[in-house]
Amino acid sequence: MTSIESVTLEVADPTAASHFYSTAFGPCSQIRLRASEAPTTGFRGFTLSLVVSQPANVNALFDAAVDAGATTLKPATKSLWGYGGVVQAPDGTIWQVVSSSKKDTGPATRQIDEIVLLLGVADVGESKQFYVDRGLAVAKSFGSKYVEFATESDPVKLALYKRRALAKVAGVSPDGTGSHRLTIGSDAGPFTDPDGFAWASASETASL
Repeated sequence: MTSIESVTLEVADPTAASHFYSTAFGPCSQIRLRASEAPTTGFRGFTLSLVVSQPANVNALFDAAVDAGATTLKPATKSLWGYGGVVQAPDGTIWQVVSSSKKDTGPATRQIDEIVLLLGVADVGESKQFYVDRGLAVAKSFGSKYVEFATESDPVKLALYKRRALAKVAGVSPDGTGSHRLTIGSDAGPFTDPDGFAWASASETASL
């Protein structure tokens, strides 16, 4: 079964971005950085989610990100599905920090249980079939609105949203042009999906 080993964020200043991520989220081998000046404006069509076990951990990561220079897009708060908030890193990447739990069960930590890459796509059905044809197995599917792929113990989980819906979740306008500033490292690559998201072989991204 296809797995995602890492995601590479293309940033203007890798040194500054590395400092931000190590300060905000701690060591994370699944997130890599590469210098890029590729033109990009507005919403880049994806978000990354850090899934944690309790609200206290959400707050710890959220506050650390803001203290390190992130912009708050949605303050951390309770919702029907749990607790979470959204920040935008100085390099422009949008991060959701979330927990399905609404109650704390222990002291706050910055332990990350799961990383989820959410792609905003024009046609969820078309993109779903594209990825199934490349070896990804569907775990959850809600018609033309949302698809989540089975990853078992994979480092990064993949899900698809309608682009406009994902932008709404992130708290930004869906408008955007240019590069996604993202490369997905997987044993399925290299290829480019219907929405222009670039995938590379895991061995290629490991050398970045």
